[in-house]
Amino acid sequence: METRLAQVLAFDLGAGSGRALAGTLVESGQAGRKLEVAEIHRFPNQPVAIHGRLHWDILRLLQELKAGIRKAFQGGYAPETFGIDTWGVDFGLLDRSGELIGNPYHYRDPHTEGVVEELAARFGKEALYEQGGLQFMPFNTINQLYAMAKAASPKLAAAETLLLTPDLLAYFLTGKKVCEFTMATTTQLFEPLAQRWNTALMDQLGIPARLFAEPIQPGTLIGPLTEEVSAELGVPRIAAVAVATHDTESAVAAVPAADGEPFAYLVCGTWSLLGTELDKPLVTPEAMALDFSNEGGACGTYQLLKNIMGLWILQECKREADEQGGAISYSSLVELAEATEPFRSLIYPDADEFYSPSGMSDRIRAYCRRTAQPEPLSAGELARCVLESLALRYRQALEQMEELAGESYRGLYMVGGGIQNELLCQFTANALGRPVWAGPVEASAIGNMLLQLIAGGHCASLQAARQLVADSFPLKVYEPERTDRWNEVYGRFAGLAADR
Repeated sequence: METRLAQVLAFDLGAGSGRALAGTLVESGQAGRKLEVAEIHRFPNQPVAIHGRLHWDILRLLQELKAGIRKAFQGGYAPETFGIDTWGVDFGLLDRSGELIGNPYHYRDPHTEGVVEELAARFGKEALYEQGGLQFMPFNTINQLYAMAKAASPKLAAAETLLLTPDLLAYFLTGKKVCEFTMATTTQLFEPLAQRWNTALMDQLGIPARLFAEPIQPGTLIGPLTEEVSAELGVPRIAAVAVATHDTESAVAAVPAADGEPFAYLVCGTWSLLGTELDKPLVTPEAMALDFSNEGGACGTYQLLKNIMGLWILQECKREADEQGGAISYSSLVELAEATEPFRSLIYPDADEFYSPSGMSDRIRAYCRRTAQPEPLSAGELARCVLESLALRYRQALEQMEELAGESYRGLYMVGGGIQNELLCQFTANALGRPVWAGPVEASAIGNMLLQLIAGGHCASLQAARQLVADSFPLKVYEPERTDRWNEVYGRFAGLAADR
């Protein structure tokens, strides 16, 4: 007989879509405790372009969260709590009365062009890295806020509070303003070694320090739905938990690694985040030289990780094909890639030209022309080029991380929606020459649930929560194949990386 021990609701919002999933912790005599996951609601998350600026449609996202809560109760679920995780760095500004000042900017908005270089010239990359511990990326919160300060933005002048995206959505639902720790560490304005906001740097950049609240740890109770939201939806006033609200950190919480084993992971989706879990930040000149980030994790951990462009490149190629009337499913695209000549063309996925939307297929072809390689013309050739290049980039980042951390990893845990691309998983095992352990797919949502279960006293620790994942979701193992050929090609890829 199966007994329900707890039920929670997780909202997981990515750069292209969002979903609400119910998690039910059950126990049966022979099978023990398991987590059952059911999707309640799924919705698109598309940016909106207005007069040359790119925004998130934040109020539409709020309505989708409300729909998810309503559907959960209509579907017979009774969650004790809910949690929200999203992508990092982006934020909304509130005025003194608590009202939102305009739609938040999208991290791919062009207003940060040139800011990374400007701040590096002004302060020095070494000083910025020592203070912020993050990979230098144009969309980091520091660059967005400095661009606004430099432009004398009236929004920034009127703002009293800054809430990062998941905290902003939680505020709309609960009326409570909080700043969750894992998201704070994506801003490059939080000092990982000192564990505090870098108010001195804010002053120098013209960023008001008053905007930032003291961060709270993952697993902290935020508060119940407001009476207004509860009445609107016709549901009880369930409470929000500040989970590891950065989706990467929620996904890492769901990596089913063995207790005490140093492990490497890849959170695979629109972005690829390859990293390892540490007890404390690794802010060193070597880590800066290799452009690795230190981001706060759940339960007192830190993540040493590398942001890699990821399946964004393939998604853009597919989107362009769809718009031109050549709609093709991802499964068909993978089949075409598998049937295409191997290693015909390679790209360095983190090259600057692959960051911006529009014209991705032409950008890939131009890159190949510039590097004296055959142009990938067909959909299959483009897809194979991207997938092989990503696998080789993962190998490069993993080997760099091993050098920094002083570890040698037996293999790689891959989690997230990208693991549904089995060809990429196999290519990754081939490129690494090590096994890949793939699963679970909904890692961010599951990690979100785990932090709620820990907060509710249903899981004793992060390791116990990870054991629950291992007991609940089977892994698919990919063993390396044809490693000699991949080793040969890796030298060619390394040359592209050196010339970028």
